[in-house]
Amino acid sequence: MSQDNSNLTVQDKVVASLKRRRRQEKLFRTLGLGSVILSLALVAILFINIFSKGVPAFWQTSMTVEVYFDPDVIRISEKPEQQPNETFEDFDERLLDWETQLGFVNFNRILSDSITPLLSDFERSQTRYVTQLVTSGERHALRDMVMEDPSIVGETRSLTLLTSADVDVWLKGNIDRSLPDDQLQLPAVVREWADELHANGHIQNRFSTALFMNPDSRSSLASAGLAGAFVGSFYMLLIVIFLAIPMGVAAAIYLEEFAPKNKLTDIIEVNINNLAAVPSIIFGLLGAAVFINWFKLPMSAPVVGGLVLSLMTLPTVIIATRATLRAIPPSIRAAALGLGASKTQTVFHHVLPLAIPGILTGSILGVAQALGETAPLLLIGMKSFVASIPQSPMDQATALPVQIYLWQGNELRNFFEARTSAAIIVLLMLMISLNSLAIWLRRKLEVRW
Repeated sequence: MSQDNSNLTVQDKVVASLKRRRRQEKLFRTLGLGSVILSLALVAILFINIFSKGVPAFWQTSMTVEVYFDPDVIRISEKPEQQPNETFEDFDERLLDWETQLGFVNFNRILSDSITPLLSDFERSQTRYVTQLVTSGERHALRDMVMEDPSIVGETRSLTLLTSADVDVWLKGNIDRSLPDDQLQLPAVVREWADELHANGHIQNRFSTALFMNPDSRSSLASAGLAGAFVGSFYMLLIVIFLAIPMGVAAAIYLEEFAPKNKLTDIIEVNINNLAAVPSIIFGLLGAAVFINWFKLPMSAPVVGGLVLSLMTLPTVIIATRATLRAIPPSIRAAALGLGASKTQTVFHHVLPLAIPGILTGSILGVAQALGETAPLLLIGMKSFVASIPQSPMDQATALPVQIYLWQGNELRNFFEARTSAAIIVLLMLMISLNSLAIWLRRKLEVRW
């Protein structure tokens, strides 16, 4: 009887243990599923917030008007042409005088005379308010048109002009219309004109090419764009691709396949792993101290940013490449050596081709990480305002993440909050494209080999 009781007790313990383990397994699965759902929900909230604010910024209000280049206003001499016996210095001086003469033309009057026919209730005393409907950069655009082709003086051209940032936020409803006049940027008459022109179809919401084609601007906020930042990021990524990736892959191949295993290589490996964990802002301090103060490279130039990002990306590329090389079965090396191949032939003819998918994946992910870095670029001066598109890596420039940082601090929050979200969307799309390219290349090359 006691033996039966003992067996029952053991059986009960086993059953209780099984139930406890099943409860624990069920709890673990529930917690894991909950964590995944919570993570996806937070990511979804982030993306919904960014896209809901940023997508409308890809469309911008603009007006189409018939612009008459009045010769009574644009009183300039004929554009000079270089004479056969004239030196370049003399011609350049005459051309500069002509451009200075063009700079004194009142293009605001050209704009005002073109817009006023569209306004139903317009008085001559209100002339000074008319140009507030369009962004200030449009008068420079008219000047550049005349400078490029002086023959348009006396002609009428149908042009699409960007409205000012204040008009844009007013028509999009990004500002409370019930606020008193002293708290609104636009005068009452300009608000009435904007509503009238929008109702009549003269002002429409169009896809904003200025966001992608123009550099940043502080004098003409509505025409501020990402072109300068995009080109600056492009130059830096080229430097990272042609500097960090070859050096990182070569260093990884040597350390993994050829370097002797001793204390020196152990120290190198430890330091590489430590460098991968160093905060990115430290690389910015290193770049400012070495590349700018010591090598005297220009501040706020893509070449400095590319070198700093290359230093930051190098440990990631080395670690990813070494992990990929370790994953290649030792039998591949043994078979190649057994057939008489040298060590170099074994690595480059047999091991490296099999490791290419993993190497490419790690390298592209490292480049994508470099694309989104901001802190090291701030320390080398790339947070400065640059109103032109860099023509070379030695010119002053900014980068996409730094441009986002600058825009989010702009005082015209109603306009630049959406603009900042749009820039974030562009940066996210670039990073997602690089990650997708890494996945596609890995799958394609894995099938090939």
